Amino acid sequence: MSDLMFEVKGQRLPKPPGVTARGLADVKDDTLAAWVNGQAVDLDRPLLEGGQVQFLTFEDSQGRQVFRHSSAHLLAQAVKRLWPDAKLGTGPALEDGFYYDIWLADPLTESDLKRIEEMMQAIVQENHAIKRVEVSRDEALQLFQERHESFKQEIIEGIPEGSAISLYQQGEFVDLCSGPHLPRTGLIGALKLTQVSGAYWRGSETNPMMTRIYGTSFPDQARLERHLAQIEEAKLRDHRKLGAQLDLFTFHEESSGFAFWHPKGHVIYRILEDFSRRLQAARGYQEVSTPWIYRVGLWKKSGHWDHYRDDLFLIEREDELMGVKPMNCPGHCLLFKETTRSYRDLPWRLAEYSPLSRYERSGALHGLMRVRGFHQDDAHLFVRPDEIRQEMFGVLDLVDIVYRTFAMPYEVVLSTRPDDYMGELSLWDRAETELESVLRARSLKYQINPKDGAFYGPKLDVYAVDSLGRRWQCATVQLDFQMPEKFELEYIDQDGTAKRPVMIHRAILGSIERFLGILVEHYAGSFPIWLAPVQVKVLPITEKQHAYAYEIAKALSQSQIRVEVDDRNQKIQFKIREAQVAKVPEMLVVGGLEQENRSVSLRTREGGNVGVLPWAQYKEDLLMRAMPASD
Repeated sequence: MSDLMFEVKGQRLPKPPGVTARGLADVKDDTLAAWVNGQAVDLDRPLLEGGQVQFLTFEDSQGRQVFRHSSAHLLAQAVKRLWPDAKLGTGPALEDGFYYDIWLADPLTESDLKRIEEMMQAIVQENHAIKRVEVSRDEALQLFQERHESFKQEIIEGIPEGSAISLYQQGEFVDLCSGPHLPRTGLIGALKLTQVSGAYWRGSETNPMMTRIYGTSFPDQARLERHLAQIEEAKLRDHRKLGAQLDLFTFHEESSGFAFWHPKGHVIYRILEDFSRRLQAARGYQEVSTPWIYRVGLWKKSGHWDHYRDDLFLIEREDELMGVKPMNCPGHCLLFKETTRSYRDLPWRLAEYSPLSRYERSGALHGLMRVRGFHQDDAHLFVRPDEIRQEMFGVLDLVDIVYRTFAMPYEVVLSTRPDDYMGELSLWDRAETELESVLRARSLKYQINPKDGAFYGPKLDVYAVDSLGRRWQCATVQLDFQMPEKFELEYIDQDGTAKRPVMIHRAILGSIERFLGILVEHYAGSFPIWLAPVQVKVLPITEKQHAYAYEIAKALSQSQIRVEVDDRNQKIQFKIREAQVAKVPEMLVVGGLEQENRSVSLRTREGGNVGVLPWAQYKEDLLMRAMPASD
């Protein structure tokens, strides 16, 4: 059998087929798994084909996923030791932890969670090797029948006959799983079970109710403790709590999944929207508005009916079925098709901020982070194939400007062809190659998320990192060769022949609602002065200074500064405290001396008492600091 070539740490190495990732190089103790040709694999799994090999640690998102998935198996093993009659469901890794759905005869208590944790720690100390075994479908069925694992049997019965099935074993515990996993249980240095809830098996109300046990895990105790402290801080920053406290937005059962924007919240919303508009207008985007309800024929033509039907809000009237739009791309295709386009017309960049609706299950709704009604800074670029790279560069420039403005580092993930993809495989390969080429040309580090692209094209997902280190998927950029085919879009090229354009779908903020919710938590409600709904509060000490306070407020308001006067008959310390609770960036205390000298006593939200400044000087300085952000 001929040798295969592997690329490891920049070196090309010939190795025989069947060599493991561990056998390719000396791996460190913190190495968890390997990344081979875009897929995570066990360190000790034989490699049947050559390619690029990278080693994963806990610092890599794929490495953390392997770590947390192995932690879920550890949880299941501990539960089975304590309750042998428990029946296992499934246990995936999450962004910051894991869970396992398990059928138990009786509900768990807090003391039960403690017992499970202690048993998990004991299994860590036992340091079992985690081994992968491949079996036939019949062998897997027999094994789990003998173990009375009915939910596992149900999963296996849904796998086609003749398929190879992988199992993972650690000590006495065996689970059905495609992997990959850690080499041994002893690598899980610190863990914590965080909560218990109920969940229907496979999400169906007709199925049994499972006990869902959540947890998190880290290589060491110090990182676990930092994470738990971060969770407590995140509770204080919960945007739903701060949104109501700061009078920004609320939610009501009468329209679940849709936000009620209060005046102050709507101010921030409009500032974000205007910020986006200014950036786009300067770069040749043209804003349009398209209908928000279409006959379902459009959704069938675009492919959304086959791939997105369950997420559509449907309306039936006069024997006609219509769908509320979840995205703008089909409408923009109709606009493109209205007239004959020349190659000189491209790129054609359309932006839209109109309302969108997607049906989210009630249990999935979560404040502004998961809604049914939202708006995006949405845009579609119709480009010639030779313009893809340059236009993608422009989109990535926008991403960089926006996230630097909000002091949020970001990470890029390339999501590739899903199983339910639409269109020709060759076009998908071309689109994925184009995106990788752009990322490399920009020297952007990126990770690959296999099979998570949109049904019509691969995409770049941008994950913003907030002040607590949490990753939020915000911007998305999708390269689409399929929808122009579906809508038979054409432009006349330089040689007079009709050619097919390519579409770039992109949203930089993503959902404006969700992005605003992220910002509330990122800033803990203390928005930078350009974004704060009230930028300045004027605080007269006595009634004698009311006229001077309103004179200041009027002058600031005429200069587009958002200002309020607190003229209540309260002590000045009370007014200062109230303004600080409302997280107003700057407070101007005016008493008799300030009125006489045409000055203000400045206090800031963060720095406290700054001192007395001439009113005219303060105003001039404020106008420089409080204007909307720009590039």
